[in-house]
Amino acid sequence: MTRHRNAEQRFSAWILACLTLVLAASGCGKSQPPDTRAADEKALRDVDAQWSAAAATKNVDAAVSYYSDDAILLPPNAPAAMDKQTIRGIWSELLAPDTSLSWQATKVEASRSGDLGYVAGTYQMALKDPQGKPTTDRGKFLEVWKKQADGKWKCVVDTYSSDLPLPAPPPAQKKTKAHHHSSHKKGHAKQHTSGD
Repeated sequence: MTRHRNAEQRFSAWILACLTLVLAASGCGKSQPPDTRAADEKALRDVDAQWSAAAATKNVDAAVSYYSDDAILLPPNAPAAMDKQTIRGIWSELLAPDTSLSWQATKVEASRSGDLGYVAGTYQMALKDPQGKPTTDRGKFLEVWKKQADGKWKCVVDTYSSDLPLPAPPPAQKKTKAHHHSSHKKGHAKQHTSGD
């Protein structure tokens, strides 16, 4: 009797082990990784605010340090900057002595996977125009961030553009019309003279 009961217990344990293996293989036993989006979005908002603060000090090296090694900067009205040296050159102009730049994030979102996110917002810049007159610019930006192997967030794609309308084109030169009118007058004078 005891031998029969032991055999039943072993069989039940074997069935339970088989069911556990089947459930694990089918994915029912898998646990989802924790959802870190809220923490990642806060981290992105914080690192972006630190970046803006670094730019306010006009420290070009500090500003460029927020980019990944393979980052792309897409400035307005210029070719894409595909390497750190070109990106540094653009930032040298942005942080010139007679300019000030700051920005604020208005939307931050991180992926469920926890390795990608984006920051969108607005910027303000005070600078001098080519004639040396103080002027201001305001616009919007979009940054794509990627979590690096060391857990730090780095900007991998950055673009911005002004909200201000393009300046009006200079008025058309009237020299061509004046020249044409002058030639016409000369021709008319010649005809009149030859008629006399």
